[in-house]
Amino acid sequence: MKSEPIRMPTAEDVDAAAARLAGVAVRTPLVFSPVLSARAGARVFLKPETLQLTGSFKFRGAYNRLVQIPESRRPAGVVACSSGNHAQGVAAAARLLGMPAVIVMPHDAPALKRDRTRALGAEVVGYDRRTEDRDAIAGAIAEQRGATLVPPYDDPQVIAGQGTVGREIMEDLAAQGLAPDLVAANVSGGGLIAGIALAVKRHTPGARVVACEPAGFDDHARSFRSGVRERNAEPSGSFCDALLAPMPGVLTFEITRPLVGEAASVTDAEVARAVAFAFRELKLVVEPGGAVALACLLEGRLNLSGGTAVIVLSGGNVDVETFIRCLGA
Repeated sequence: MKSEPIRMPTAEDVDAAAARLAGVAVRTPLVFSPVLSARAGARVFLKPETLQLTGSFKFRGAYNRLVQIPESRRPAGVVACSSGNHAQGVAAAARLLGMPAVIVMPHDAPALKRDRTRALGAEVVGYDRRTEDRDAIAGAIAEQRGATLVPPYDDPQVIAGQGTVGREIMEDLAAQGLAPDLVAANVSGGGLIAGIALAVKRHTPGARVVACEPAGFDDHARSFRSGVRERNAEPSGSFCDALLAPMPGVLTFEITRPLVGEAASVTDAEVARAVAFAFRELKLVVEPGGAVALACLLEGRLNLSGGTAVIVLSGGNVDVETFIRCLGA
């Protein structure tokens, strides 16, 4: 029997997600930064998803997906794959909704993220990034238990949930009589940047939306150039553990290819300096994977020429050792 094609998410789906998340997720502030504005020669705002439940934007998409699972299927629970932030988002959403959760996590994921996922009530199943297929492991568990798979990015409702970040940006700028010239966000599989693009381009079609990646994991930049999804050469190798998806998602790339189409990248050393800058100058704790867009701004990779820019700080779940190393950068 032929399966039905997956319906692409729309800006209206982002609106619906915002209604579901109201009173559940944190509406994170949009913060004007005088120090970054002076440095960049533009009006720069920060969207600190470090303040979101579980410490990253991932809770938004996870909850929007899980809350739509029919009551009859909830006792079987959910299964997800993640290096940490999606794991915690799914675990937290499942706990709120009274559902069991199993998370397939790489052995090299930060201990902090593994421990917090377990603390939220989820069962953690480990795997090796280089030798094992996480999707196959998760699929087998879901089939055995009759559980619902919750993809980290390639799902219409996950994308719509992440898009509420962009929706809030647009609303908060509009309240000040402003519109963005540029919105930059960190990217892995592309769920966040795809959702943001849906929300931003709906109201400001001329705004630039930029995907920010670790050097060596610039699959979006290469995919935008070639027009097809390109794979990263290695499964690991950057300390931006939250941004190591092997390639852009199928759904996310269908959105980002026409609506984003622009990417920037920075090295781990540049990201470390951005983490230290966020702590010292902005008084914010940001994990490496959450600071890539900030690093792109600080290193002059965003080609700003005045106007209004928004930098999304996507997560703050950094272990102590990594954070100390960044502060010494």
